[in-house]
Amino acid sequence: MKTRSKLLAATLLCGLALGCAPEVSDDALVARVGPYTLSIDDVADLLVNEERFPAQVAVVEQITDLWIEYVRLAAAAADDSTFASIDFEPLVRQQYEQYMIFQLRDSVVQVDTMITDAELRSLYEADNPALQIRARHLLLAYPPNPTDASRNAVRSQIEALRARILNGERFQALAQQYSADPGTASLGGDLGFFGRGDMLAQIEEAALELDIGQVSDPVESPYGLHLIKLEERRAQGFEEIASNFRAQVLTQRYLAAESTFIAGVENGAAAEPAEGAYALVREMAGQPQSRLSGRAATRSVFDYEGGKLTVSELRFVLQGQEPAFLAQVAIGDDDQIDAFLRSLVQRELLTEQAQSAGFEPSPERLDSLVTDARLQLKRAAITLGLLRLERAPGEPLAQAVSRGARKAVEKVVTGATDMIRLGAVNFQLRQGDAEMVFDRGIGSAILRIGQLRANRSASLFEEADSAGRNP
Repeated sequence: MKTRSKLLAATLLCGLALGCAPEVSDDALVARVGPYTLSIDDVADLLVNEERFPAQVAVVEQITDLWIEYVRLAAAAADDSTFASIDFEPLVRQQYEQYMIFQLRDSVVQVDTMITDAELRSLYEADNPALQIRARHLLLAYPPNPTDASRNAVRSQIEALRARILNGERFQALAQQYSADPGTASLGGDLGFFGRGDMLAQIEEAALELDIGQVSDPVESPYGLHLIKLEERRAQGFEEIASNFRAQVLTQRYLAAESTFIAGVENGAAAEPAEGAYALVREMAGQPQSRLSGRAATRSVFDYEGGKLTVSELRFVLQGQEPAFLAQVAIGDDDQIDAFLRSLVQRELLTEQAQSAGFEPSPERLDSLVTDARLQLKRAAITLGLLRLERAPGEPLAQAVSRGARKAVEKVVTGATDMIRLGAVNFQLRQGDAEMVFDRGIGSAILRIGQLRANRSASLFEEADSAGRNP
């Protein structure tokens, strides 16, 4: 069992809920948030007929994380549909800091925008930017905090899938069934056409080495292991891409000048990690919601001239990240953690410079950002059907909230609604209920889904389709 947070006692919220749902044994649950429950049967019902989602730990964990977010949103909406009690100012801090940094950048970063046709053609011939490739991929994700054994298990599974493809099974069908990339799995892993620098480097490099129709060996990325299949190559002439290529070259020049400016700022501040910083970041990525004492909150993670990045500031950033990103941080090597921390230090340094240069946003702009954030949360609740829950006469609020959250997840799973993640606001909504996810329940849900799928009779539509294909 993983205890995600320990805040107010569930019994207190139960009392405020004007009635409690019948107590459910934890043995039958995948997750519990205070009085709200997600059962093994709930998860099985959500996924049994959606066979494009494999019965895997990563899938069930994602469904569980989504339900936790939605149950918190539903509970907050039931308490106050205007969300007036949520402090949005910390949540928009990054937005207005980014606005300040953009203002500073535009005032100091200058590039030469003059490029002759001859210069452009010379760059075109050197870089071959017109080459585009179309590929598919199948991703098997590592579990959070993977061990050598779990990594080897994922590698064995993906090698088995590659063998099936080489023996004649369709890459698209296996990607639909097994890929952990929700954005491409339903498309048979199709990544579409992309050029140099447009795709994850590991995928791009592997795809460029393939012949059309060839399938790669397993390719490792921060997200797990991939199989890549090259579908097409195409190239356009200089005249066809000259306009877009000119814009691309100017963008590259601007980014190079921006990088030089940022590096100068960081070097001038002599930024260095505090002792034990990398291990601390990995630990916090695994438990970003954990409480901090006053002394721990002010502890330095990265020191620089005139300031420091504190544990409290790091925790705030981590709380706004998606679970997949946190899982990668938790297993990142020292170089990856260092790059992540330096990006946060750069942001602090640039924000300080922007403030000194007078680019602090007006109170009116800050109020506008807060208002927009509150409206966005309200729109999300409306889209998910959580702003005003259906509730039978005498029905306990906890039961209505749990059911509403399950329905919201079902909309996402079936494709009726796009997935909506709450990001940092999810941690603002956490200020209430104890949250638990049960490993045993996840395993039981996976077994239940497999059993139900294996025993499920074909529907009339499936039988008719099968008859049509096999006259």
